[in-house]
Amino acid sequence: MKNVLHKADSRGKSENDWLKSEKTFSFGDYYDPERIQFGALRVLNDDTVEAGRGFGVHPHDNMEIISIPLEGCLEHEDSLGNKVTIKSGEIQVMSAGTGVMHSEFSKNEEGLVKFLQIWIYPNKRNVVPRYDQITLDKTKSKNKFQQILSPNTDDEGVWIYQDAWFHLGNFENNIETHYQIKKKGNGIYAFIIKGSAEIGGHKLEERDGFGVWDISDVNIKITSENTEILLMEVPMEIN
Repeated sequence: MKNVLHKADSRGKSENDWLKSEKTFSFGDYYDPERIQFGALRVLNDDTVEAGRGFGVHPHDNMEIISIPLEGCLEHEDSLGNKVTIKSGEIQVMSAGTGVMHSEFSKNEEGLVKFLQIWIYPNKRNVVPRYDQITLDKTKSKNKFQQILSPNTDDEGVWIYQDAWFHLGNFENNIETHYQIKKKGNGIYAFIIKGSAEIGGHKLEERDGFGVWDISDVNIKITSENTEILLMEVPMEIN
């Protein structure tokens, strides 16, 4: 088993009058040659956007972009004709493919918004851009992991062009569970949204990240009430 631990206070940080961003991997003005990516997981940004402010129109291509709101409402508009709002309890995905333009703003009346911005390298380049979002059934993540993303169009959650699976779980204290790797050669990156847990012998607190690979499964012990964990299974090698 191989692993890497990224403590919350070790992340790259940037802040201005409308955005506070904490970056697990190198992004924008934060660069660490030891923290470029975890396999196909390229970006994990923990963003807080002030009310009525946001990211103006900007381009993406050949990347799978996932947004998971944690608090507040995020307005999204793109060149595919989508103009929508996403909020806590939902997940959004864009396959940027040959290219897409989009913007993201915190809704004025809702105050600030907090969300996770995640980028995954695709396994197929130059696809036709696509957009999707769904509302999650939170009862399915009570003391267990609920699948929220996969490579399969007919499976639970949204889908992307990559052999990756995301799961969310909301746990009470002292729950013990495990996760089984779905594809040989994949690794798991766990992000503690809130609470605390012990994974692979490491004690993890709120906003810590822990990656593990060369395994078939991993045991997880919850160590505080109301713990929420995002598990991201991704290929460790990309084409």
